Amino acid sequence: MSLATERVTYGAHGEHTAFAAWPGRAAAPLPAVVVIQEIWGLDDHIEDVAGRFAMAGYVALAPDLYATNGVRPAPITRERVSETQAFLNGLPLAAAGAAMMDPKAREAALAGRPEGARARINETLGALFAGVASGSRDLDAYVPKLVAATAFLRRDFPRSRGRRAGAVGYCMGGALAALLACHDPELAAAVIYYGAAPPAALIAGIRCPVLGLYGALDRRVSDGVPAFAEAMKAAGKTFESHVYEGAAHAFFNDTRASYDVAAARDAFARTLDLFRTSLP
Repeated sequence: MSLATERVTYGAHGEHTAFAAWPGRAAAPLPAVVVIQEIWGLDDHIEDVAGRFAMAGYVALAPDLYATNGVRPAPITRERVSETQAFLNGLPLAAAGAAMMDPKAREAALAGRPEGARARINETLGALFAGVASGSRDLDAYVPKLVAATAFLRRDFPRSRGRRAGAVGYCMGGALAALLACHDPELAAAVIYYGAAPPAALIAGIRCPVLGLYGALDRRVSDGVPAFAEAMKAAGKTFESHVYEGAAHAFFNDTRASYDVAAARDAFARTLDLFRTSLP
């Protein structure tokens, strides 16, 4: 199948940017999926994932949440993030996790690197993970961009105009997929890959089925799944969750050491099944 891609702008003043992909030979309009980035931002991996959903028959839109008018802050440009990812991918899995969350572990891991690279990577990790370890990071600022993205797909983008839109997110994007479901009453489905649950006070706003996919070794996230499931049940919402034994955080990301092919394969099949039934 041929794959068509395009860099698009959306929003009231065209201030938001995104990567769009769709099956080139399919007649428009098609149902749509918003693919929400990991903490690393819109990168090659997320664009590849968007392509997978496009090849499955959807218009896939991956917003660049860190950019305004197409420009990101200097510490988290695509080039700087790529350099940082390459550094982390060269570390053992446990050491990479520690370097992301713990400034002292980060300094130790960076020891021996050239001074310029050490300063750049340290600054980028600090910018990306500020507030994550303490749980104080506020994701609310990204929600309006995502609400604008689903509205753009449903009402403005010729490839998907008039069709339903769902969302899938990974890591930080998983938490944002849940928040989007709380704030967009027209969202048709939401899939959370190893992302935090939304605040309990917002769950009443969810109008679509939600699927959660987690790694058993990712205790920081997976330990919160039972309470999320109970809150969804109490609110009369549709929620299905799967916790994969032996899988870590980011088990779907095939560019990282945490990739788990069995968990990723099953999770992707479940995701497509939800979209098949929710985005007719």
